[in-house]
Amino acid sequence: MPASRIELFERAAARDVLAWLRLLTDPSDSSAVVRALGRPPIELRQVDIARVVQVARKAKLDIVAALGPAIESPQMPPEARERIERFQALHEEARIAFEVLRPRLSCSPQELAAELTAASEARLLGGEEISQTRAQTLQETVELMREEVLGGALRIAGRLGELRLDTDLDISHGVVRYLELVKLAALKDRPPGQSLGEALADINQRLLAACTPLQREIFQTSTLDEALLASERQELKPSSAGASELEPGEGRSGGYASDEHVQLERGGTQVAPKVAVAAPALGAFARREEPSLQAFLPRRGDGVVLSASDIDTYRACPLRYKLGRVLKIPSAQTLHQRFGIAVHQVLERYHAAEHTTIEQMMELFESCWRRGGFGDSNRERELHVKARAALVLYHRRLEAHEAEPAWFERSFSFKLGPHHLRGRVDRVDKLADGAYELIDYKTSRPKTAEQLADDVQLSLYAVGARESWEVEAERLSYYYVLDDLKVPVPSAEMDPDWIARVVAEVGEAIMAQRFEPTPSPSVCGLCDYRIACPAWER
Repeated sequence: MPASRIELFERAAARDVLAWLRLLTDPSDSSAVVRALGRPPIELRQVDIARVVQVARKAKLDIVAALGPAIESPQMPPEARERIERFQALHEEARIAFEVLRPRLSCSPQELAAELTAASEARLLGGEEISQTRAQTLQETVELMREEVLGGALRIAGRLGELRLDTDLDISHGVVRYLELVKLAALKDRPPGQSLGEALADINQRLLAACTPLQREIFQTSTLDEALLASERQELKPSSAGASELEPGEGRSGGYASDEHVQLERGGTQVAPKVAVAAPALGAFARREEPSLQAFLPRRGDGVVLSASDIDTYRACPLRYKLGRVLKIPSAQTLHQRFGIAVHQVLERYHAAEHTTIEQMMELFESCWRRGGFGDSNRERELHVKARAALVLYHRRLEAHEAEPAWFERSFSFKLGPHHLRGRVDRVDKLADGAYELIDYKTSRPKTAEQLADDVQLSLYAVGARESWEVEAERLSYYYVLDDLKVPVPSAEMDPDWIARVVAEVGEAIMAQRFEPTPSPSVCGLCDYRIACPAWER
């Protein structure tokens, strides 16, 4: 396809239309729904998208279906509810327009969505070229869909002035906003020597006593306290210039909206630096453009909860971590992911039941295969044959294995610095010399020992075994089940403090909410959130 055609489909507007087409074709396409909610003309803030996803997960609904219950949630501010209602109205108009448009399409909606997706990602993923004629058809369809789907935005916006039935909720949010302003004023004038945490506990208790039950719920789910405490932690970190040396308007969160000095004053005298920690939060409170996602981070104590998978995901692409782990946008499991889960389940249940025969293993496999919902496609039949052959080899290797399996699916949890690490080891073998080997099953393509030189997963598992079980693992290995291949991770020459530094860096970045995308074909090709990612748009 000519570069100009590729660039057309990489434009944000074209991808907006694609997102609408995908969500109209498949309401469970969560990434497409999130893009449509976050982009014009809706522009729902990410913290409110996180609230919607939270409702969807609790109610076990797709995101579109969860919008109705989300509007009724007292945590949803009035502005967000108005934007959601605007989306619902636009969605209904788009659905009707789409039904009118459907007979004019030269292919099924699913095929059109797939082709548009391929076109928008052609440069990124090296997809197959689309003919000039087909590209022209797609371009015309994009323009047609843009007119039909987004044409009613102004009409919908005009309805926002109508009488509403949720005025009481609007009032409650307004009252809580006022109480938060009172809280900030009280923090400014708190007694000298009183910590921010102590002052918040006292002030919150007094303010909550004056709240109605609805206002109390809204007040207690606000992210203001988290923003204040996070600002204090940031302020206490060593820096080249103290808080008193900041120039006007240069606070760490963008400074004040006014031109006043970043430090608050009491009676014309500068207050101790502890009071200045409210400045960035106050600036963010005043702007309210994009609230902090602090309430949705996996916090525990002064750190975050992390697994090896979390760390690998963040290091590969911070934005992918945010979408999947912070906003918790659902993603459909691929065939290969479901296949890997089924194989893991077979091995876990085989060892848990203390089975010994290959017949028992095959019986478990067929049971897991049926429960996994696999069909009868050529690819699924190929995977079925591969799995049976691989399990035979696994059983044969197990019988001839000199080491004694000590534990299967053993969990660990420990603290490393301020952060909490958790995970589960597939298998732990006790070797003939009394040493231990940690083994993790993989159904992916094997990696070489050189490729695993900076491996996070088993390195973290080794620390977990030492901290949680008091077991020193001298060997770390991946067992690639489909290839009957065990590949050791070169741990002997690894810096013992390396994993601690990685955990500290990732944990600090997550708490600072640094979620910039790091696009690359290898990373983006495996990502479920490409339609919601702005990295490759023009």
